[in-house]
Amino acid sequence: MKFFILFTLFVTTKAVTDKATLVLIDNFNVRETHSQFFKTLQDRGYSLTYKLADDAALVLSKYGQYLYKNLIIFAPSVLEFGGQVDTDAITKFIDDGGNLLMAANSAAGDVYREVASECGFEMDEESAAVIDHFNYDNTDDGDHTRIVISPKNLINSPTIVGNQNTKPLLFEGTGLILDKDNSLVLPILSADSTAYSYNPKSQVKEYPHAVGRKTVLIAALQARNNARIVFSGSMFFFSDEAFNSAVSKVHGDKIKSGSSGNKELATHLSQWVFGERGRLRVRNVQHHREGDLKSSNTYTITDTVVYRIEIDELKNGKWQPFEADDVQLEFVRIDPFIRTTLQKKPNGVYEAIFKVPDVWGVYQFKVDYDRVGFTRLYHSTQVSVRPLQHTQYERFIPSAYPYYVSAFSMMIGVFLFSFVFLYYKEDPPKSKSE
Repeated sequence: MKFFILFTLFVTTKAVTDKATLVLIDNFNVRETHSQFFKTLQDRGYSLTYKLADDAALVLSKYGQYLYKNLIIFAPSVLEFGGQVDTDAITKFIDDGGNLLMAANSAAGDVYREVASECGFEMDEESAAVIDHFNYDNTDDGDHTRIVISPKNLINSPTIVGNQNTKPLLFEGTGLILDKDNSLVLPILSADSTAYSYNPKSQVKEYPHAVGRKTVLIAALQARNNARIVFSGSMFFFSDEAFNSAVSKVHGDKIKSGSSGNKELATHLSQWVFGERGRLRVRNVQHHREGDLKSSNTYTITDTVVYRIEIDELKNGKWQPFEADDVQLEFVRIDPFIRTTLQKKPNGVYEAIFKVPDVWGVYQFKVDYDRVGFTRLYHSTQVSVRPLQHTQYERFIPSAYPYYVSAFSMMIGVFLFSFVFLYYKEDPPKSKSE
C-alpha cells in the first residue's frame, strides 16, 4: 500500500512538472489583454505561474532541479531580467531540455535581441516594425503596420501549424531574419513580397533590415536535445484583440473574415512548442535470422535478417502507433552498407528483410528519423558479422567447375602417360646381316 501511494505521488509530481509553466510579463495587465491564450493553456492542464520579468526573486531552478518545464516570455519592454534569470540562464534552460515561447514587438530591448541571437534569430533595430502598404487591415492607425497575412505563408508542416488554416492572420510587430547556417531554425510564418521592416516614423534612407518573403514574422527552433522554441515578432498576435478582430484587408484581394485565424494558430503553436504534438518514441526493437524467433547479437555473412521497430506518436495526450511511409533503416559499418525503407505494418510496426553483406565486421542497425515538426528519433543496435566457418563453405562451387575439369583431366592425362611410358615396348633394332 505504501509503495502504491509513493508511486502515485511520483507519477502525479512528474505530470505536474511537465505542465509547470513560468510566465514572465511586463505588468499584470497582460493577463487580461491575453486572457484567451492563457485560458487555452489552463484548459489543457498547464499550471501557469505569473511573475514580473524584472522580479528580483526570479529563479528557474533550485538545488539543481528545474521548477518549470516551459517558459513563456511576454515582456518586450523589459530592460533586464530580474533575479537569477538572464540570457545565459535561459540558454542553459533550453540546453537542459526546457521549452520557450517568446513574443516581442517593435519596442523590444536588447535583452530580447540577445536571447533571439542565441536561438539563431536576428531581430530588427528598436522601433522597427513590419510595414506592408498593400496588405494592411482597415483598423490600422495609418502606419500600415497591422498587416494581414494569408495562411498560404505558413510553413508546410501540419504537425506545427495544424491541418486546416484557411483564415487570414493579423500581425503587428517587428521582423526577424533567420541564420542561414543554422539548419535547426524554421520560418513558421513569413510576410508577403510587398512587406519590409523599418521604423514607420522615419523616412526610408537605407536598405531595410528585412524585405519581402525574407521577413520572418514567427520562427521556431527544435534543438538537438528536442527542446523547442517559438519566437514571435508580435505580442499582439496572441492578444484577445487579435483573436476576436474581424479581418478586412484594404487593398489587393479584399479579404473579409468573421474573425482572424490567430487563435487557432496560437493554439497549435503552443501545443507543438510544449511537446503535445510531434513527439516520437521507440517502443520496441527486434532483429533475428529469417526463420528464427530468437534474437541474436552475431550473424554470419549472407544471412537473411529480419528487423522490426515499433514507433509511437503522442496524440491528444496518449501514445498511439505512428504512421509514416519514409522511415529508413541503415546497416552501418563506418559507412552504410545497406539503406532501405522500412515496410509499414499494423500497430506502428516497421519491418525490413535483407541479406547481410559478405563483409565481416562490427555493424549497427541504425534508424535516424528526422522530419520537420517531429522530435528526432534515433536508435542504434550493435551486432557482429563473422565469416563462414570451415564447415559452412560449399564443397563444390559452380563457378569453379572449369578448374575441377582441368584438374581431373590433368590427372587422367598423367595416368595415361605413365601407363604408356611404363608398358610401351619398342622393337629392338635389326642388325645389318639380317
